[in-house]
Amino acid sequence: MEAKIGNFFDSVTAFFGGGDHIPWSDRDTISGCEREVAEAVNGVSDELKSECIMRLSWALVHSRQPEDVQRGIAMLEASLANSSGPLQKREKLYLLAVGYYRSSEYPRSRQLAEQCLEIAPDWRQALTLKKTVEDRIAKDGVIGIGITATAVGLIVGGIAAALARKG
Repeated sequence: MEAKIGNFFDSVTAFFGGGDHIPWSDRDTISGCEREVAEAVNGVSDELKSECIMRLSWALVHSRQPEDVQRGIAMLEASLANSSGPLQKREKLYLLAVGYYRSSEYPRSRQLAEQCLEIAPDWRQALTLKKTVEDRIAKDGVIGIGITATAVGLIVGGIAAALARKG
């Protein structure tokens, strides 16, 4: 019985906690990537600069800080047109999808994950992200319905109490 109660609370915690499996980056990782980009700007190959910018973009969209995520999204959107091939475009679309997921813009994130899957239909990362986004959209819908039902219940209860006092 105790195990069942523990499992119930674990599932409720996971439901409300948003237990996705997308990694986070920290301030040190972002700072290191920013240093790499600054060093790469000074005369190295364009390919190395591009790799450094991709690493920085990855670190930014995986940050816990909303301003970092927004900066990563802006960098990726600015560089998307300059993608040298389908694999690079796929990577940028995926990172954009992660950024929009972290920004709670779930429909946009799902759309970008689907674009990744058009390029590489069996890409497990994009499939996992798309499922995570769809689960989050469904969860938010359930929570929204619960909040609405509670609000309606409180209003109806308040009206009933007011009518009972008058009667």
